[in-house]
Amino acid sequence: MKPAPFVYRRPGSLAEALETLAGEPDAKVLAGGQSLIPLLSMRLAAPAALVDINAVPDLDHVAVSDDGVRVGALARHADVLAHAAAAEAQPLLAMALSHVAHATIRNRGTTVGSIIHADAAAEMPVVLALLGGSVEAASVRGTRTIAAADLFAGPLESTLAHDEIATEAFFPALRPGEGVGFAEIARRHGDYALVGVAGLVRVEGDEVVEARLGYLSVNDVPTVVDVSGRSPEDAADHALTELQPDGDIHATAAYRSHLVRVLTRRVLEAAADNARSRQARSTEKP
Repeated sequence: MKPAPFVYRRPGSLAEALETLAGEPDAKVLAGGQSLIPLLSMRLAAPAALVDINAVPDLDHVAVSDDGVRVGALARHADVLAHAAAAEAQPLLAMALSHVAHATIRNRGTTVGSIIHADAAAEMPVVLALLGGSVEAASVRGTRTIAAADLFAGPLESTLAHDEIATEAFFPALRPGEGVGFAEIARRHGDYALVGVAGLVRVEGDEVVEARLGYLSVNDVPTVVDVSGRSPEDAADHALTELQPDGDIHATAAYRSHLVRVLTRRVLEAAADNARSRQARSTEKP
């Protein structure tokens, strides 16, 4: 199929893009287009206008500081994945991004765009939610910071206003004693996950004192579950009380529940090992 007719705009500055968007109440923003273009082609979305922000300067940055990693709206998945300093500050970024679709899509798709698309089967929304990150949004009315906990309103729905552009996502850096893990099961590499789990734990010595897990392809929105103080087996049981694995043409509800159990244990153990390894390396430094 072909997209429904629309007006195409390609502003050359952020201010121009915001003005254009404010004047087009039924417009969509185009960045990487890896989610939007298929929707247009299948006529699951039919905006009156498309505002292409690829000519807007200074939105393709990946900036690393002691606080964390800031990813601009036009930074491609591949650029974030290849950024060594970003992977050092927050290893979960590279862990999750390596599972995003295929190299061709990662070369064009944007990390911020994936987050705003708010697909509960995508990796980056759950990473942002687990880490307690945020998104910077701009409009002609000003700018605001949207915490990840307030960003995902429902299936494929964010709380970004129609006249706002998400200019940047912020991923907090790992703190001392913290470690991360990630795993997902898909029918084929590059397919959407049947179930995916991201983990963030904090250890003191050998003991895990905090543990949180983020789940994708299970609920309608990225879901984070606190499993602190629980064994991997108990954590899986507890997670299933807060999740609603559903069946579809790809997997039954029972199989998804089984994958939740398997991946919960796997990711918790991997994140704890990662935390202990990082802790050991930090104590070895002179």
